[in-house]
Amino acid sequence: MRLLGSSRFAGPIFALAYAFAWVMLWPTEQPYWVLPFGLRFGALLLTRSRDWFWILGAEIIGSAFCEWRSGLPIGGAGFVLGDAPEPLMVAACLWLLRRAHLHASLNTPEDVARLLLSAMVTATVATAGNAAMMASMHPAAPVEMLGTTFGSDLLGNYLGVLLVVPVMILVFRERPTQASMAELLLDGLLVMLPSLAILITLAEYSPQPQFARVLSLAPVLFFAFRHGWRGAGLAMLITSVGLNVTEDMIGRGAPTAAAHLFLAVAGTGTLMLGAATDALRRSSERVAQQNTHLAAANQRLDQLARQLRDAARGNLQAEENLRRHMAAELHDELGQNLTAIQTHLKLAQTRLGSAGLDDIGISINGILGHMRKALHRMLDSLRPSVLDEFGLLRALDEGPIRDMLTAACITYVTDLRGEPRLLDDDTLTAIYRVVQESATNVVRHSGASRMTLRLRIGMRDSGPVAILDIRDNGSGLSANPRPARSDGGRGLQGMSDRITALGGLFRIRPEPVGLHLRVLLRSTSIGSGIGNFPIPGQ
Repeated sequence: MRLLGSSRFAGPIFALAYAFAWVMLWPTEQPYWVLPFGLRFGALLLTRSRDWFWILGAEIIGSAFCEWRSGLPIGGAGFVLGDAPEPLMVAACLWLLRRAHLHASLNTPEDVARLLLSAMVTATVATAGNAAMMASMHPAAPVEMLGTTFGSDLLGNYLGVLLVVPVMILVFRERPTQASMAELLLDGLLVMLPSLAILITLAEYSPQPQFARVLSLAPVLFFAFRHGWRGAGLAMLITSVGLNVTEDMIGRGAPTAAAHLFLAVAGTGTLMLGAATDALRRSSERVAQQNTHLAAANQRLDQLARQLRDAARGNLQAEENLRRHMAAELHDELGQNLTAIQTHLKLAQTRLGSAGLDDIGISINGILGHMRKALHRMLDSLRPSVLDEFGLLRALDEGPIRDMLTAACITYVTDLRGEPRLLDDDTLTAIYRVVQESATNVVRHSGASRMTLRLRIGMRDSGPVAILDIRDNGSGLSANPRPARSDGGRGLQGMSDRITALGGLFRIRPEPVGLHLRVLLRSTSIGSGIGNFPIPGQ
């Protein structure tokens, strides 16, 4: 927000307002406390450089009016050398600093440091220029007096910028929200007014007035922590005005250079602290927003993951249903036809013998037996009937898996505990398929002599859980990291996909010898009439 708007009357109106503010602040000027310098610095900082002639002209008119009212002579070289050079030097410094990217902002500690450093540079240049003018006008003046005047003017100019400019930026550039302003006013009534009362009391009755100055820093720190640089700037200005008014009320005169130096150092620190607090608060808000966005993104990812798991489970169920249907069709159609052919062949066996074709009948009967065995293996791969007939535990312990391993001279050790009725049909089928696939890999690829199966089924807080542990003492993954099945299966990858589709965990643990599979499955439903079964000891 610029101080000068687009209206053609904005310049004259602002010039009148600036001249009025200059006249009001003129009587407050002290050797170590020059608020008009801060007003000039802030006005030049907040306006466009092409509108500075309004500020400079209003300041010259205001200075002339104040000197006339004070009875000082107006005109001549004294007025020109005393009042005109300083505004021009400040304007020149700010023009150069603004080209070096100085802007009216206190949002970050870097902005505060840049602004205060610019204020120090400008105050130094202006004070040095005034000292040079004084030396030229009074060549007989002692060097010590010039040095004292230079130090007091430099401190006063810097303190004027420190106290006035943050308030001007607050009013014209960085206005707080209504809620923040309400909190600021409320804290001003509850904290600042009692603090000023305590300050006045201590300044009047305490034998050490510097104690009151140190104590006055407490509310400034409070406002810096609670309201950032805005609270620090306002609190520092109010405390400084209160200190000067108090010293004047109790008859001690203007505060000393040490008092104003303390204000300058404390004000610089609290303004930096307030900006750092604002930056930290904004960073916390951004982190909170990012956490909110991340939480929403994680929720969407979880939803997509659930949808993918549901889709994978649906595909798995569709595949199992198709396998079950194909197994039923093959059993009913091809199995019955093979049985009918064998029956007809047996009935025709006498006639084939009388015709001398016994060998043909025996050959056909052998082919039919081989076809029946192949059909039995195909039906078992499509849908393990032993799982429906014996149940999971007995199917794993006594079914075709043991027969296959025993035929391959592989020792098969089982340790099965728990209640399979806790698990849904998909989980039961997945467990059997994983063990079946593992046994097939052990027989065809590992060269192992021993396979150990460990199964635990029970209840946890999340519901029914099955933990499957399969080990062998074969070659492991070093020889063939992903054994492929000759019948079209995908080995370990197929097992992993099946478990992942059910929302389980599939892990291959490194072992010095052999392969170690660890599977965790959580069932989605509990069989009717089943109570709360703990997981047996592992």
